[in-house]
Amino acid sequence: MATAKGPLLPIPTHKLLFSRFPSNPKLWRLPTPKFPRRIGPQPFLFIRTNAFYTEGLPISIATRKDKSEAEPDDIGLLNERIRREHKRREGSKAGSKLNSAEAEKYIKTVKEQQQRGLQKLKGDVDGKEGGFGYRVDPYSLRPGDYVVHKKVGIGKFGAIKYDVPKNSSSGPIEYVFIEYADGMAKLPVKQAARMLYRYNLPNETKKPRALSKLSDPSTWERRRIKGKIAVQKMVVDLMELYLHRLKQRRPPYPKNPAMAEFAALFPYEPTPDQKQAFIDVEKDLTERETPMDRLICGDVGFGKTEVALRAVFCVVSTGKQAMVLAPTIVLAKQHFDLICERFSRYPHIKVGLLSRFQTKAEKEGHLSMIKNGQLDIVVGTHALLGNRVVYSNLGLLVVDEEQRFGVKQKEKIASFKTSVDVLTLSATPIPRTLYLALTGFRDASLISTPPPERVPIKTHLSSYSKDKVLSAIKFELDRGGQVFYVLPRIKGLEEVKEFLEQSLPNASIAIAHGKQYSKQLEETMEKFALGEIEILICTNIVESGLDIQNANTIIVQDVHQFGLAQLYQLRGRVGRADKEAYAYLFYPDKSLLSDQALERLAAIEEYRDLGQGFHLAERDMGIRGFGNIFGEQQTGDIGNVGIDLFFEMLFESLSEVEEHRLVSVPYSNVQLDINVTPHLSSEYINYLDNPIELISEAEKAAEKDMWSLMQFTEHLRRHYGKEPHSMELLLKRLYVRRMAADLGITKIYASGKTVHMATNMTKKVFKIMTESMASDVHCNCLVFGGNEIKAELLLELPKEQLLNWIFQCLAELYAALPALVKY
Repeated sequence: MATAKGPLLPIPTHKLLFSRFPSNPKLWRLPTPKFPRRIGPQPFLFIRTNAFYTEGLPISIATRKDKSEAEPDDIGLLNERIRREHKRREGSKAGSKLNSAEAEKYIKTVKEQQQRGLQKLKGDVDGKEGGFGYRVDPYSLRPGDYVVHKKVGIGKFGAIKYDVPKNSSSGPIEYVFIEYADGMAKLPVKQAARMLYRYNLPNETKKPRALSKLSDPSTWERRRIKGKIAVQKMVVDLMELYLHRLKQRRPPYPKNPAMAEFAALFPYEPTPDQKQAFIDVEKDLTERETPMDRLICGDVGFGKTEVALRAVFCVVSTGKQAMVLAPTIVLAKQHFDLICERFSRYPHIKVGLLSRFQTKAEKEGHLSMIKNGQLDIVVGTHALLGNRVVYSNLGLLVVDEEQRFGVKQKEKIASFKTSVDVLTLSATPIPRTLYLALTGFRDASLISTPPPERVPIKTHLSSYSKDKVLSAIKFELDRGGQVFYVLPRIKGLEEVKEFLEQSLPNASIAIAHGKQYSKQLEETMEKFALGEIEILICTNIVESGLDIQNANTIIVQDVHQFGLAQLYQLRGRVGRADKEAYAYLFYPDKSLLSDQALERLAAIEEYRDLGQGFHLAERDMGIRGFGNIFGEQQTGDIGNVGIDLFFEMLFESLSEVEEHRLVSVPYSNVQLDINVTPHLSSEYINYLDNPIELISEAEKAAEKDMWSLMQFTEHLRRHYGKEPHSMELLLKRLYVRRMAADLGITKIYASGKTVHMATNMTKKVFKIMTESMASDVHCNCLVFGGNEIKAELLLELPKEQLLNWIFQCLAELYAALPALVKY
């Protein structure tokens, strides 16, 4: 019988699903009576009515959709998690999987790359085993330094003293004395050199939460294991990052005979490191099918730009476009001038500059030329990353000093890496870049040999005094040179100018900073480059890449307000010619400086030789930390053991990378021996358009992959509402088999209170996953033994409840599944 407040409609109600629009309870939507033979968007009829129909369709089905929206179920929650993960990893596109053979090949490539990266960047050129390590030299420790003993934990270094070993007639030997929370320990120096690490944290604080106890090594062991698990998860994330890049494809560029002619235009003799960098980049472009992502790390003035120009020539000579991205307008203009000069013999190659120096009409003209492919090389600042810049056929992105760009710009740069070749130039790479290069997951070429005419810059670090400043400037002006005078903020520039004008009335002085009008700034920099201005008072706008051959003295005031990498870059603005250069770094008063500022100053003094920018960047990473490596702060995990031991564990873990892999099994090979055979009700069968075909499609979706099964379920619910209990059980069986296949589980069965899952995973992978599981309820009852995972339940569950428990347990494992093992 129908219960209605209005007239009946002449449409068979078993073919209708009524769902109320939240904005208007009187507006109902009805699917057209005949469904197409697929799950997909359906056309709807809209009617306005005050009637409610129940004839031929149980109320439970008619209202199920509203309930499902209010109460998320197990399948809905899992689908939402899959969608979030999918969006994070692949954007809007469906995830592509690697087959086993591809994964083997890529893992081998990754391991080889990691070894090469390690050898190059840590200087293991002799090929000796064990050449790399983060262990500390006990003689370099100072009283009060925090250290980590691999087996005992965190202590405080006291001293190195001679002592006589017990039951020994050999005489006194040197011991390292270490203070722990409950006593003092001593270690022979030789043993300490093998077991001790510095305790550094990836932030300003150097102090650990507490010292370890000699009497309770179990607490330290737990912390160490936690750190190791974090390392293993990080390795898996790195592997996924690298594999994703290896999956991208582009045809190799042809080897161009004209390259030799272009290279001959370089007016200097390349250094051995430069030559190797040329070879590395040429191989990336002409011998590989995956987009290049290479870091060229070399000191200022060591020839990184020439490496980039040859890459640009290789790409644009095939008809593709190249983008050169610089952090400042000044540097972009310098790159533009240099590129125009080097490509002047190739009139068919058009070069353009996009910056705020241009009028609106000039910008619009350039944007149109870029889009139409009329510009081959485009130089500019972050304006090049805007949505309005559309490339006709972009092949190469060159990024100069990536660390100078903001977070959003770095994300945009990262998005290019999936489709175009990327070359990053840096003297002091940001910690994240350095980290990837150190682990070998990012290709890197290190240029550490100075050009023959370069001499080290003499660095003077002292407290500020006007007499010292004037003495330094007069010395430089007397030998016909020019001076940079750098301050951390715009505020003090005028004051310094006034002081210098009074003290040096005959000197030509000008101010430069980023807030000036573009024409004014451009004119000032041009006059300084031409030698018309002798002293340039400026902010760190001159930090990157500026090449003024005659400027060989730089004065940096309030040096404590600059970062370590900034100071290194600023110092590199001088000494670009064969003339001896000077860098004067002034601080106000040492007693006012923080420990971190003092450590930066000590580092800049220590790394004063040429070619040490990379080592300085390493030190910077120790002082200010890794930054945001994968979008989540790693400081807690690193804090457990300190940076140095964390790195050593990371490299150990990288050498065993294949142990983190879990090979999935074919869906058809998974046996689910849980005797649940749900029977769909006749009402639901009548309600579906073609139930047999629908269930067949569900099985096909599950066989394909998890993403397809999730999409099928969401479409089903969108067009038929929340399924009844019997259909939910049927879907859960499919989900369980799909998750089991991805987890490498071939058989699931129950024996009394124990659930058995036969699997091919290793104990190491099982441990990574169980450590990451959010629910202790499932984690605590799982045990790994032999070739199976066992779950001990408190009670023997009925079949349907058992299926639900297995579904929830596998969903937890699946969520904890590191990305790499999916391959």
